[in-house]
Amino acid sequence: MKQGDFSEYVVHDLLGRIEGITARAMFGGYGLYLDGTIFGIIADDQIYFKTDENSQVRYEQLGSKPFTYAKGKAKSVTMSYWELPAEIMDDPNELRQWVIESSAISKIL
Repeated sequence: MKQGDFSEYVVHDLLGRIEGITARAMFGGYGLYLDGTIFGIIADDQIYFKTDENSQVRYEQLGSKPFTYAKGKAKSVTMSYWELPAEIMDDPNELRQWVIESSAISKIL
């Protein structure tokens, strides 16, 4: 699946029931927004949501990994965006809560 096709699936199919969801191309991926606030990213056909130290624990418990990217030849940068667990994607009500939480975290940080 091409990156653009995956982002269309995420925005329209996966998150389509949540009013105010949009996506914008950025740095070879996409930013996910709720009412204009970035709460997630799509990179390499993976969805990542913004976390803080409290919410990050749940992601870790569900086996998620943080978003990382290479900076230069030897340095890897880890961001506070974590893979959205598959079991959350399967539950529309739970997914909505995770979107709202990630958006609220982005507004604070």
